Amino acid sequence: MNFLLYTIIDTGFNLLQLLLLIRVILSWFPHDPYNQIIQFIYSITEPMMRPIRDIFPMAMGGVDFSPIIVFFLIGLLKKILLSVV
Repeated sequence: MNFLLYTIIDTGFNLLQLLLLIRVILSWFPHDPYNQIIQFIYSITEPMMRPIRDIFPMAMGGVDFSPIIVFFLIGLLKKILLSVV
C-alpha cells in the first residue's frame, strides 16, 4: 500500500513539474492560446503561478521568476510528502 501511495504522489508531482516545464518552453515560441491542449496546460499551471506572481511582480527587467519558484516549491512539497509516506 505504501508503495502505491508513494508512486501516485511521485507521478502526480512529476506530471505537474512536466506541465510547468512545457509551459515555460511554450512561452519562448509563438503559439495559439485558443488551442485546447495549451488551454489545458495553462488551466493547470496558472493557479500555481498566480499567487507567486502577486508576491513577486516582474520587476527584474520583465523576467518572470514564478515558474522557477513554483518548480522548486513543487519539488520541496513532493520531497516532504514522500518522506512521510
